[in-house]
Amino acid sequence: MNRQAQAAVMFLLGGALLHAGTTDLYLRYVKSGLRPLVLAAGVVLIATALATVWYERKRAGSPGGHPEPGVAWLLVLPVLALILIAPPALGSYSAVRTGTALQPPYGLDPLPSSDPVRLSVVDYASRAAYTHSLRGRTVRVTGFLALDAHGSPYLVRMALNCCAADARPVKIGLTGQLPPVLRPDAWMEVTGVYASRVTRDPVNNGVIPYLRVTSARPVAAPADPYDETWNK
Repeated sequence: MNRQAQAAVMFLLGGALLHAGTTDLYLRYVKSGLRPLVLAAGVVLIATALATVWYERKRAGSPGGHPEPGVAWLLVLPVLALILIAPPALGSYSAVRTGTALQPPYGLDPLPSSDPVRLSVVDYASRAAYTHSLRGRTVRVTGFLALDAHGSPYLVRMALNCCAADARPVKIGLTGQLPPVLRPDAWMEVTGVYASRVTRDPVNNGVIPYLRVTSARPVAAPADPYDETWNK
């Protein structure tokens, strides 16, 4: 790979990082707190690419300079594909094939006094599985739908520690007044009450608590599709 092609690839990668970091696209790859590092990496790559081009032009004008083969520019094509085709966030396909990441919580904040209480999937699952703090309370939770091999519905968010590569699902089993048609990967806002039922995830034998649904409505996918409750 010649220097000019290297510079072009670095410039495009830097531009892709800046584009991702100045929009919500970076949330498909890493947690929100890493935005400054994404932007900084983009700036460094672009600066390095420009410095490389300047050096190569200077060298080409000196005695003994010669052009490099143009075929190396084809290496830019995979980078363009990466920029133009953003991968979707992990969804129901990964959720039903990966064991729940739910673990006993270290500590939980007090619940507000008014209902319905808006909770994340991780927060509801932690309280329902390991405490009695939700008895008699109405809650509101948002996540995407996943159906297991038997068609049982779950409300899911993919929880991550650092980036999408380490994302694992936290699942809430749904019972009660469910919509007549359940479409995997559809995002829903569910209102309901604590259900004492608990099952085990067939993938890793992890705990899956349940929520008795009283109403549900479709919602748009959030800008940040991953749950970062454990990072806060």
